Amino acid sequence: MPEIFSTLNPELAAVSLPTWVDLASVIVGSAGGVLVARARHLDAVGFVGLAVLCGLGGGLIRDVMMQVGSVYMLDSPFAIPASVATGLLGFLFPRLLDRVPNLLEWLDIIAVALFALVGTDKALVYGLLPASCVLMGTMTGVGGGMLRDVFLGEVPRIFQRSNLYALCALGGSAVYYLSVVLFSMSKLWGAVLCVIVTIGLRRWSLHFNVKTPADVDLAPRVAAPMRRAARRVRVTRWRKTRRERR
Repeated sequence: MPEIFSTLNPELAAVSLPTWVDLASVIVGSAGGVLVARARHLDAVGFVGLAVLCGLGGGLIRDVMMQVGSVYMLDSPFAIPASVATGLLGFLFPRLLDRVPNLLEWLDIIAVALFALVGTDKALVYGLLPASCVLMGTMTGVGGGMLRDVFLGEVPRIFQRSNLYALCALGGSAVYYLSVVLFSMSKLWGAVLCVIVTIGLRRWSLHFNVKTPADVDLAPRVAAPMRRAARRVRVTRWRKTRRERR
């Protein structure tokens, strides 16, 4: 059993997660794209295209933004073949996807959790600032879904009022960074916490129907107290001036 806490935190942070974690995130994300293609009755190109976008799009956005190290989807010998194979299998055997209820919902958030994990970890390995690490994890988590929506001609889900979609990736990324760097936990346990927090936030928001606010306008609430304060000042000055004249 690995230790939960480690005293070699700087050295531990410089070691990336196992490659199978990246590959698992690609496959799960690609499967989510396959389900979307299935729901829209796309052809084989659509299945493979959405699988690649959802499985590799977030990592590509992350690597382009970071501009350090390598581009994962181009350097990994398994990433693109695994994503394409997932798309083709989903196109050839679609009935297997219909047997599990709410499969898309679960695959979507699991993919977000895994992508947030690997995105934060890569930024951590290359020594980026805390805010940058969390941003890279969040962008990796939601990037694939954002590209999917753009290619389908829809407003990306992260820009719509929803059940804490992007905030789940943000929470998972922050938890992973804090657990590994601040609390010196091993990366294995940090990864477990990241996945639990991301999925837990999503399930909690769905269960209680907690959604991000939209059409917020605080101007009337802020202006009203200011007007009352200005009115009190004017009244106070008027009374003071009246007493002085007396």
